[in-house]
Order: sequence, then C-alpha cells, then structure tokens
Amino acid sequence: MSETTLVLRQADDAHRSYIRTLLKENGLPFEDVGPKLDCFYVAHAGPDPVGIGGVEVHGTDGLLRLVVVERGARDEGYGSVLCARLEERATADGVETLHLLTTTAAEFFAGLEYVEASRGTAPDAIRQTTEFDDLCPDTATYMRKSL
Repeated sequence: MSETTLVLRQADDAHRSYIRTLLKENGLPFEDVGPKLDCFYVAHAGPDPVGIGGVEVHGTDGLLRLVVVERGARDEGYGSVLCARLEERATADGVETLHLLTTTAAEFFAGLEYVEASRGTAPDAIRQTTEFDDLCPDTATYMRKSL
C-alpha cells in the first residue's frame, strides 16, 4: 500500500452508523460518537472505507480517540498511515502533544513513538474528556507523543 492511497474524509451524519458499528465490533467505546462526530475521520482506500480515526483538540493537546482498521484490511499498513495522517491534521490544528488510552494496542503505538506514562500526568483538559473520565477503564495504558 502506498501512503497516497489512503484518503481521510471528515465524518458526517452519513458515517455515524459505520463508525458506531466498527467501534462496537472491535469492543471500543462508541457512546459519545454523536456529539463528537466532528473529530472523526473515515479512511478510504479507493471507494471503500478501511477504517476510522479521531482526534479531539484541546488547545495544544490532542486526544487520539481511536484508530481502527477493518479486519479484512489489517496487516497492510493502514493503521500506521492512518495515525500519521491524524498526527498531520492535529499538527495543523495547533496540537503539540497527542495523548491516548489503549487496552490492546500499546505495542502498536510504541512502534509509532508513543511513550507510556502515568495516567495522572495527563493535562487536565485531557483527563476531563469523556474517554479518560468515563469510557476507558482505569487499567487502560496511557501514552503520549510530542508532535
């Protein structure tokens, strides 16, 4: 796969069902997709969606909400490219540090230069997000990356 073959499209109401379904199928939080739809992107390789990602911007900090690739499109590099594209968009929005919580993908994100840290060291704006405060379990690994 070439990086140029992956196109991110801003999620809109037409994508809501796709996003919620993909999140549910992968055991990820989906409860607040409605009010936060504007922070999500649908990744396309050609005409077909291959995954989704999202970034919530909180000043110079951003919360990488998720990176999910369709099961049939995994192991083709889409996840790494999707992360890179989300980081580019976050940088363009003034984000200097991306933060995330994961229960299953710490090794993947470590390979993308995210560093594990104590959850209590996250900035207040990030700790007060729905994902940190309510949706993700306390056992989730907190990671961050300077952009």
